[in-house]
Amino acid sequence: MRIWRYGDDINTDMLFPGKYTYTCSTPDEIKPHLLEDLDPEFARKVKPGDIIVAGKNFGCGSSREQPVVGLKAVGIKAVIAESFARIFYRAAINQGLLLIESAEAVKAYKPGDKISIDIDKGRITVGDKEFSFPPLPKEILAIREAGGLLNYTREKLRKLYG
Repeated sequence: MRIWRYGDDINTDMLFPGKYTYTCSTPDEIKPHLLEDLDPEFARKVKPGDIIVAGKNFGCGSSREQPVVGLKAVGIKAVIAESFARIFYRAAINQGLLLIESAEAVKAYKPGDKISIDIDKGRITVGDKEFSFPPLPKEILAIREAGGLLNYTREKLRKLYG
């Protein structure tokens, strides 16, 4: 697992350049362009299970879904940030991407620290320090477990109507 560290105000154009908005729509088309202007190594080196640690207002900017779709597709385990832009947060829920707000954990992180997340207990361990975060609502956890809102809704409808 690798930790990717970024600062404040990482906007959706930094996550996925807007110039590809109308030419890249599938996860496989999106993945090679993730963070290409901010961190050219990211798309080549990211691995499933990696974590992003970021500052304030992560995901600000336009309401495009490609940044979240791409992060989910490359297997980002979680984004831990001081705060998230509202529209990005909603898009992450829709895709089942785990976002955790914890300014304390972000500020405590130093390069080389290991991070572990216990979703059930609402704990993040950064190096030898432990931080708590509010438990995620059961609905959010169910959407995440289903792989996103669309899959969650399909499962619910299948149970209701066969």
